[in-house]
This record gives sequence, C-alpha cells and structure tokens, in this order.
Amino acid sequence: MGAIGERLRVLGLTLPPEPVMPEGVELLFPMVHVAGRRVFVSGHGPQNPDGTLAGPFGQVGAEVSLEEAAALARLTALSMLGSLQRALGDLDRIAGWGRVFGMVNAAPGFDAHPAVINGFSRLVLDVFGAAGGRHARSAVGMASLPFNIAVEIEAELFLAG
Repeated sequence: MGAIGERLRVLGLTLPPEPVMPEGVELLFPMVHVAGRRVFVSGHGPQNPDGTLAGPFGQVGAEVSLEEAAALARLTALSMLGSLQRALGDLDRIAGWGRVFGMVNAAPGFDAHPAVINGFSRLVLDVFGAAGGRHARSAVGMASLPFNIAVEIEAELFLAG
C-alpha cells in the first residue's frame, strides 16, 4: 500500500467500486483519460458503497440541503479517487491536482455553489495534503444534472515524472 492508500486507511475512507450505471446507460468515453503526464477525469457523481449513484437526488436548495450536497461532493471525491486508482494502479503516481470543475444541480436562487464543492476540495486536501491537493477550482450552478444527481465534478491532474 502506498502513502495515499495509507492516508485513506488512516482517515477511515473506502473507495467505491466501478460506478453502476442506470439501466440502458452506455458510457462512450473513459472515466479517466491519461495523456502523457496529464490526467483528464470525466464528470463523476456521488456513489454508494455498492457503486450505485448516491442520493438524495434533486436540486440543491429545494430537495437537497446545502449540508447534504457538501456530503455528496465528498462522496464524489471518493468516486473519482476510485476511478483514478483503477486507471493508474497507484494513487501515489499523482503529482498534483491541476483544476476541479464542480457543478451543482441548483434550485432557482441558490447561490452557495462554492460551499457545496468545498466537500470535494476538503477531502482532496485531507488525502493529498496542502501541497499535493491544492487545485484551481470553479463551482457553478446548473439547471439539471444527469440522473437528477445533486453534484457532478470533473478534474485535471498531473502525474509524477
């Protein structure tokens, strides 16, 4: 087990299995695309421990509270780390996080998108530390997200040379 795997263990965090998509959904792209030392991570949503999409579902500020949405963003970070582990074989290959793009399924008038995506950023910083987990970030509201999930996040990372 590498340093990042050990850090996950110390924090009591478990990475979910490969996402289980709803019936009839076909993904025509990889969840993780490695291009040289750059890693592009497709949009991820929150997962339950069995790989299914995690709820609550709906718009933040209506059906989903800010606190619930931040917890879903944290689950999304674990989902993304699971995909990275499967694609890279070892999370210690990650030299740093470049940017994170967080999307919130927002009810009209909801404007605390950064507070929601902080759930993701905090987990990345907890796992990778201040230097390795630092990233540029956007947090925006959307009128809807696939499968009515409350949060979707994509990222770009860099691999060690």
